[in-house]
Order: sequence, then structure tokens, then C-alpha cells
Amino acid sequence: MKACFMGLGYIGLPTAITAAKHGIEIIGVDINPKVVEMTNSGILHIIEPGMQELLLEVVTSGKLKASLTPEESDAYFIVVPTPFKGNHEPDISYVESATRAVIPFLKEGDLYVIESTSPVGTTDKMSDLIFSIRPELEGKIFISYCPERVLPGNVIHELINNDRVIGGINPASTDKAIEFYSQFVQGKLHRTNSKTAEMCKLTENSSRDVQIAFANELSLICDKAGINVWELISLANKHPRVNILQPGCGVGGHCIAVDPYFITADFPIESQIISKAREINNYKAFWCAEKVTNEMLKFEIEHHRKPVVAMMGLAFKPDIDDLREAPAKYITTKVMQSCNNADILVVEPNVTEHKVFKLTNYKEAYTTADIVVFLVAHSVFKSLVYDDKKIIIDFCGIYKKIKFVYDEKKK
Repeated sequence: MKACFMGLGYIGLPTAITAAKHGIEIIGVDINPKVVEMTNSGILHIIEPGMQELLLEVVTSGKLKASLTPEESDAYFIVVPTPFKGNHEPDISYVESATRAVIPFLKEGDLYVIESTSPVGTTDKMSDLIFSIRPELEGKIFISYCPERVLPGNVIHELINNDRVIGGINPASTDKAIEFYSQFVQGKLHRTNSKTAEMCKLTENSSRDVQIAFANELSLICDKAGINVWELISLANKHPRVNILQPGCGVGGHCIAVDPYFITADFPIESQIISKAREINNYKAFWCAEKVTNEMLKFEIEHHRKPVVAMMGLAFKPDIDDLREAPAKYITTKVMQSCNNADILVVEPNVTEHKVFKLTNYKEAYTTADIVVFLVAHSVFKSLVYDDKKIIIDFCGIYKKIKFVYDEKKK
């Protein structure tokens, strides 16, 4: 079997590599020439533990090659971004563009699958598009939706072992997609229809967003009440039926910070809790930026000079290089914009360089700074010894301490 993967990003490339490792001939398509060149050279353009070795293996064996354009295959997978536009309206133009690119290659018996997170009804829309251009294929190809559900940093294990939800536009399409994924997925493959599969993906990430919003709202309350939120959550979680997540500086990434809008855009009246959770998590990033700038002003008043500030982390979650929708990036930008001529050291140990920020080594930044702001709980940060001579603002629980607010209230 030959499969064509449209999109070689954080999901498309690992999935293509995994399928190739299990004997499927893969053509991976991306619009970025650098991504295509690196992939064909066996060089991973993302950070994902263990994936570099697998890429080199499947490229060397000839099971995977990358291209700027699709080729005739037996199965086509749409794994492209689905951002939002305007007032958080879902943008499926990349899905449509990738679909149009493969339509000329489709033939009887082929499988077409969307993996991209999409608004409910997207698979039906793409089905209509395909058959409007190729009406002779109606009833003769298989169309399904199968969302990814992997954790960056553990993708190899989760691509193979996680359960998958697969929904076709008809039972035959579901069967055909299950037949493909069963070649490398050891987790259970759950059958449904395309709309339910689409909604399932949105529901999973919206649920996470709501749970994180509860933790972030608690952190706001505890800050005002003079309570250590980390201790509070630890104690509350001793209850056998309570499992509160850890607060942070907001929510980022290509899933949790985006997918709930796909529901609220289509169902604005019904999605009250989902909508409010988005507001809370967005506000938390703004609140964090305000806390940092206020502490900088206080330092300047007390010491008659501007502080050196280390902004620790830019990624949307620990130990990855993915900065998409990252609240840490927003907070760092806001702090830099609000404090003219301040000495801001920006740290992201998983990225070698950035187009906007000049990056500093994390140890150097920690040693140099008067104010250290922990935005992302990268593992390397946890090796830094707590220094009570510094002002440490810990938004992600590196030390589980809150110094600059709570020590004042204890005096």
C-alpha cells in the first residue's frame, strides 16, 4: 500500500514515519521546501524524542520520501493546520486546499481521511467538494475522519498505543479506515460516524480547557486571599473523587487553545461553560503579564534602577519546542512592550534561535536576573537551586512557592 500524507508538521510527520516503519510506502507532502529537503535528508525538523532515529531509518530504507506535490496513492491523509480567523472563526482553508490538491489523483477504491482538527461537518463538506469535481467517484471511494490524540514528547508511544476514534461518511468508509490504522495502531479503534468523530476531538480538548480554567481561576482567587494555590490543590486532591489540574500562565498549543472556538463559533448560545473557560485562560496570561510589570516597577522604586528580568520559557508546554499559541510568548512580549529599556533575558532551552527574541542560556539568565519569571515548567529549570535573594515569580510550579505576594501578607 502507498499512502500520501498532506502536511509534515508536528502530527503529520510522526504519523507518516510510524506508518512507514510498519511497512507502508509513504509520500509526505509539505508546502515548505526546507521541510521537504530536511525530511529527505533524514533530518527531523521538529523536536520529538526518538523520532530522529526512526526518520533516518525509513528514509534510508526508501519507505518514506517527501515532496512539494502529491503523487497517486491508495490512501490520502489530510494533516494540515486548522487555525482560526477574525473573531475566532474556524479556518478550514488549508484542509480544502490540501483536498483540492489530491482530488486529481483519486481513483476507485481509494481512502481519504482527515486528521486535522475540524469543525463539525467538515468531512461532509470535503466529501461534497470531492464529488462535485469528480462525480464519477461517488460511492466508489472511502471518506473518514480520524483525529489525532497524542502528547508532544511522547508521540512514538501514543501513536501506536492510544485508542483512536474513526468515523466514516458511511459504514464502509469506517471499515476501510480501520483497516488502514490497524496496520500500526495497537490501541482500540472505536467506530462512529464522521460528525461524532469530529465533535469527539473538540470535546476532548474543550474538556481539558475547562479543567485548566478551574485551576487557573483558583490561582487568581488564592493570590487575592493569600493562599498558596499549589498547597491548596495538593490538599484538595487528597479527596478520592477530586483531581484538580495544576494552574499555569494560560493555555497554548494547536489544540486546547484553539479547538473550543470550533464549538463556540457554531454553537454560541449553548456553549456557555466552554466559552467562559476560554475567557479565563486567556485572561490568566494577561494577569501574569501585569504581575510581572508591577513587580518590575516596585523593584525600580526600591532600588533606583531597572531590574534584570529573566523570562523562563516560551513553549506552550514543558520540554517541547512548539511555540504555537503559547501564553509565555504573549506574556514575554507584553512585558517587553510595557517596560522601555528594561533588561529582559528571554529563555527557551528547546529552541536554538528565534526571529523576534534574542535567547539566553537558562543558567546564565537565572544567575544574572534580579527577577526570575517561570512561565513554563521545563525539566531543566527544576535543577536550578531556589535563591531567596532573587524575586522569583513562579507561575508554573517549579518550586511550588509564591514569594512576591505571599511573603508580604505574612509580614
